[in-house]
Amino acid sequence: MKVFAIASKSSNVAIEEVRKRLPNEVPATLKLYLEGKIEQFWFRENMGPIFLMNVDTLDEARGILGSLPLVTEGLMTYEYMPVTPLSPLRTLIQGK
Repeated sequence: MKVFAIASKSSNVAIEEVRKRLPNEVPATLKLYLEGKIEQFWFRENMGPIFLMNVDTLDEARGILGSLPLVTEGLMTYEYMPVTPLSPLRTLIQGK
């Protein structure tokens, strides 16, 4: 299952607080990438990352990112969006 996870910095948190904790966050994120849980990633300046995750369930995605340091410290949250291949493309294959 593919899931987009879109980060947002908590509104009451200064960006400097987030930056101070990146030495812990980045290795934890890299580990998830090397394990294949995070397939691709992008960054939005002053907002946070967007991850394309490869997981079995939405709850697995929540559990994985919920353990990251910025989330456990209440500095970052994620919105989760499960995605699938574009279903209408099947009609082209089936000739309908």
